[in-house]
Amino acid sequence: MIRSTLGCSQRQLLLTPQAKCFQEVLRCIGAESCPNIYNFHMHTTHSDGKLKPAEVMQQAMDIGLKGMAITDHHSLEGYWAADSWVQGLRWRMGNRVNPPRLWTGVEINAELCRAEVHILGYGFDPDAASLRPYLQSRVSKGSFHAAQTVVSAIQTAGGIAILAHPARYRRPLPELIQAAVDCGIDGVESYYAYNNPSPWQPSPNQTAEVAALAEQHQLLSSCGTDTHGKSLLQRL
Repeated sequence: MIRSTLGCSQRQLLLTPQAKCFQEVLRCIGAESCPNIYNFHMHTTHSDGKLKPAEVMQQAMDIGLKGMAITDHHSLEGYWAADSWVQGLRWRMGNRVNPPRLWTGVEINAELCRAEVHILGYGFDPDAASLRPYLQSRVSKGSFHAAQTVVSAIQTAGGIAILAHPARYRRPLPELIQAAVDCGIDGVESYYAYNNPSPWQPSPNQTAEVAALAEQHQLLSSCGTDTHGKSLLQRL
């Protein structure tokens, strides 16, 4: 069940069809889902990544990903380029190819619990007015920087808000996730590799703690490599 500052039925009505599908996928994933089946956290040259959107999509095809999201910082340019790549592939190849499902995604800086955190948005309407302040390729300031405002902007756009890599911040996890819940967060990135292991795999101790807190607060759990380098199978 999604937690929100809105009632559950109101929250469901706001979700885009894309977000509803994303929600159902998150309810079924586990530690084994990333990076070869789903990957919901990656960056392109349109923020601080080293892969062009076309390279991201080609790697996703080669890996055989079922679903993915590009989550550039404060930008949708990578998503638009990747979506155009997919449309071009379908125009050329028709039913002979089956590219991954590509959800809208973005990573937004915010202040939460006296810490600078990152909030991931998924499945939102990319043209929604509420997200415009966060899609200027820079960190927003003032009231726009508050986590509750960021979460509200994502949800108003019909999307799902996820707290990225919760164990990376210098705040106790129970305190941080409770603060995120109080802001109406929908979920947390439970499956994340904190020490860049090779091969990539979720960090066992952090995953166990974050996943337990997600279950306690009835939050969705997401996964992703947070790729900034040249391979979707690694972070760096």
